[in-house]
Amino acid sequence: MSVYHAGSRAVQDLVGVRDRADHVGRSLGPDLKPVAAAFLELQPLLVVGAADPASGRVWASPLAGAPGFVRATGPRQVSVTGGPPPADPLATALATPGTAVGAIALDPRTRRRMRLGGRVRPTPRGFAVEAEQVFANCPKYIQRRELCERVPDRVPGTPRALDRLGAEQAALVAAADTFFLATVHADGADASHRGGNPGFVRVVSPDELAWPDYPGNAMFRSLGNLYADPRAGLLFLDWTTGTTLQLTGSARTRFGAGGERTVRFTVTGAVHTPAALPLRWSAPEYSPANPDNPR
Repeated sequence: MSVYHAGSRAVQDLVGVRDRADHVGRSLGPDLKPVAAAFLELQPLLVVGAADPASGRVWASPLAGAPGFVRATGPRQVSVTGGPPPADPLATALATPGTAVGAIALDPRTRRRMRLGGRVRPTPRGFAVEAEQVFANCPKYIQRRELCERVPDRVPGTPRALDRLGAEQAALVAAADTFFLATVHADGADASHRGGNPGFVRVVSPDELAWPDYPGNAMFRSLGNLYADPRAGLLFLDWTTGTTLQLTGSARTRFGAGGERTVRFTVTGAVHTPAALPLRWSAPEYSPANPDNPR
């Protein structure tokens, strides 16, 4: 049975990388290997993507805690202590048994990341994800940062619900070197990372963003999902202040004749939360894989 659904296969064929995708796809499976379990237990940040069961909107939400708040509690299970605040767009989804979720643990300190997809099961202390696919990615486009400190007394601001970007939100996006992308398909969800030098995400208008899709691992999980279902959620964060910007909307990919790909995202909703995360990270060391990397 293929690890890819029809959307991913369509994009792989369009780009001409099906054979390479088949080779990379052999690394996908439901089992959490010891190295993956050890990696998870060191992480203070987890990003989860899913569709809200009431509205159908797709969101990406950040979860933070002391290392160990995310851990493997079985060969195919990841448990999370705590969860998003009640006002978070995914609070209901993560409390609903059987919700399809994608999650990514990204460690800027080592430029490592691990992704998993599965189904939610609420627990007395938070929730668990029954894993269906677990895999690691290469360090491409991850900016190196050190975790300067946890700021446990940082008080989150009041979330602001918006239907388009204002000047403050547009500035956060324009300055970003990293964001997280949540997508869905008929049988699951995915959370992934996108990185580049500041300015790689363009604010086209108050309700439209665009970014280049850089060459990756040839699986085309995110673009494959968007090919079949344009719903998407984006998460931008300020690595110093902990401020987050969650966007929901739809995305389409333009495939250029020379192999270039551009994704255009239409904003239909946003949540801007000052000081949402109790983490402060150092200034970035940009990935050497970034196009137009500063010298």
